[in-house]
Amino acid sequence: MVVTVERRAAPPASRRGARESPALPGRELALAALAAVLIACVMHWPIPINLGSDVPRDLGDPLTQAWQVAWGGHALLHQPLDYFQANDFWPLKDPLAFSDALVGYAPAGMIGSGPHAAIVRYDLLFLFAYALAFLGAYLLARELGARPIPATVAGAAFAYAPWRLEQDGHLHVISSGGIPLALFLLLRGYRRANPVTVAAGWVVVTWQISLGFTLGLQLFYLICLLGAGAAVLIWRKRLPLPPRRVLAATAGGVALTAAVSAALAVPYARVLDRHPEAKRTLAQVSSLSPPLKAFAAAPPQNLIWGKATEGVRNDVRWVPEMSLFPGVAILALALTGLFWRGAPRGLRIGLGVSAVVVWLLSLGIHGGGPWPYRLLYEVLPGWQGIRVPGRLMTLTSLALALLAAFGAQRILAARRVPAAVGVGLVVLVLLEGSGLGIDERGAAIAGPAHPTVPPQPSGQIGAPAPQAHLPLDTLDSRKYLLWSTDRFPELVNGRGSFRPAEFKRLQVELASFPDARSVAVLQQLRVRTVILHPTFVRGTPWAAWRARPVSGLPLRREERGGVVLYQLLPR
Repeated sequence: MVVTVERRAAPPASRRGARESPALPGRELALAALAAVLIACVMHWPIPINLGSDVPRDLGDPLTQAWQVAWGGHALLHQPLDYFQANDFWPLKDPLAFSDALVGYAPAGMIGSGPHAAIVRYDLLFLFAYALAFLGAYLLARELGARPIPATVAGAAFAYAPWRLEQDGHLHVISSGGIPLALFLLLRGYRRANPVTVAAGWVVVTWQISLGFTLGLQLFYLICLLGAGAAVLIWRKRLPLPPRRVLAATAGGVALTAAVSAALAVPYARVLDRHPEAKRTLAQVSSLSPPLKAFAAAPPQNLIWGKATEGVRNDVRWVPEMSLFPGVAILALALTGLFWRGAPRGLRIGLGVSAVVVWLLSLGIHGGGPWPYRLLYEVLPGWQGIRVPGRLMTLTSLALALLAAFGAQRILAARRVPAAVGVGLVVLVLLEGSGLGIDERGAAIAGPAHPTVPPQPSGQIGAPAPQAHLPLDTLDSRKYLLWSTDRFPELVNGRGSFRPAEFKRLQVELASFPDARSVAVLQQLRVRTVILHPTFVRGTPWAAWRARPVSGLPLRREERGGVVLYQLLPR
């Protein structure tokens, strides 16, 4: 973003009116939004020119989440009252609640149909998530007193912190832009006593929660803490209450957030009742709690620090969730901003303390000691649903990004600092957060990873449902789910953050398919078609499918369009 840098230091924010908000002209907002989109496209090139054919990161969870968004649009149009009764894990109830459901993206799922549209939609939402994270942090930094270029540093530091590279396959984790955007709208609305802006802030809070409780719970409890702090401040200093219109907007916003959160929580509560294995036990949380060295481990695909931190990364148990490197440039700028007297002292201390506290919480639980995270797990409603403590790095990154903005502003406020330095700081942060692709041999390749999505086999199109696809494992099930966006046939297969006991049992029972026992199980489930994918069966119980006869069984076998169809005949 090209903005003129003022060489004269700004007056300390503490000397200005406490309720004053910086003006944000429409031109600046448009430039910031344009910069957010362009940076997202450049940082994830060549995804923008491969929409609909490639996905970022890998062929794992992106395929599942592309299906989730597509299902959301389908459900809104055809069964809004049974939204969570998705077409996977047939015939179990509420299967969409087996993981974060990305409900907030469901309106996008109403546009287009089929696997190709689902991937186009996913790629666009992926770029949108990064652009919104950048823009939200930029606006919040501006509201807190940062000038345009330092605020741009904040946007880059929040959206492109190095640790995020390992989360590129988790749309519900990178979709964090609603957090700073909601804080910006609420802070601005209360400062200016503008009920419309306050209401908009609560709408964004609700939308962020609807994307999933992984980040939604973090935002919910952050808002509760900030609200309690504001109430105490008003009471102790005897400050005037906000105008009635603002209080009314607040009451309406709180009611909206509470109602939507409760409605979304109901199917998850039902799932916990039906599936005790879905509960996140202390042992599970402990196994995914990162060690201290995890914060010095950059993702392997990080351009600058991936190779340099390989030794540290090899010592952590689970690299995808324990590569939590925040970035040297971001930390240096944050420390600079922490001790800059040009920013309000209380704000700097609050951000610094918040960064440290949330960082400590992100360590999770190790053994039976008095870890702070354990208190949250045992006391706060809903917190037992959080599986990966390291994802609290989202809030740590936000605090560091805002401090980094003040650090950049301190540098630019010095005398004889050329304007290009500000742009250089932005580029430095982005460069440190950029990534490379990693091939199957572990070697780096140009540009971020963008595997091509396998096309839907023509032979399965129009097959009667309910269906069971073989191999019956979670990795291949992601492809089956994506392909099911063509008409959404009911599938025995599925993918969630846990494996239902019924599905585990079915994996054992179908290992011998086709035989009398497995066919009887399928008939009991009212499955009409079994679709075997020969290209996936190597090393599975179904590798010798040709040698298994179907004579004497109520089956009709047919090879067509790259698959083997077994149609179950009526009893």
